[in-house]
Amino acid sequence: MCDYSLHAVATRPAEVGETVITTTFRGTSTRGFASEGEPNVAVCMLPGTELAFAEDVKYDNRWIWTKNTGFRVGKFNEVDPHIRDRHHDAIEFPDGSFVLVTQLCEGQRATVLQLPVLHPVTEHAAKPVETRAPTIASLFMG
Repeated sequence: MCDYSLHAVATRPAEVGETVITTTFRGTSTRGFASEGEPNVAVCMLPGTELAFAEDVKYDNRWIWTKNTGFRVGKFNEVDPHIRDRHHDAIEFPDGSFVLVTQLCEGQRATVLQLPVLHPVTEHAAKPVETRAPTIASLFMG
């Protein structure tokens, strides 16, 4: 997903193994992910996308102070999706805490480790093998 405030920005889905960078998109006050080769294209992620950051994740706290999460891995998620006109995109960390993507400090690099499964895997049941007791006729005929 890409936050509601990025609807006017070109977007594309994330790919496994690519490196993305946190950035502020021109014409918005919103931060998100972009590839270094396409800095004006937002890289959108589905909830459950796993990321590995090059360094501990840093974010803006109250506009002027930055904080360090102490984590280098996280999972993309959404918070409060039922509330309209609010930033929902967030990174969830192993301890259950989260930071909104728009609060991430610019210039942080992360590698997309894994995308979520879109369709549930269904188990294929083996076709039942029809077993019949042999008939007397089949024993002699065949």
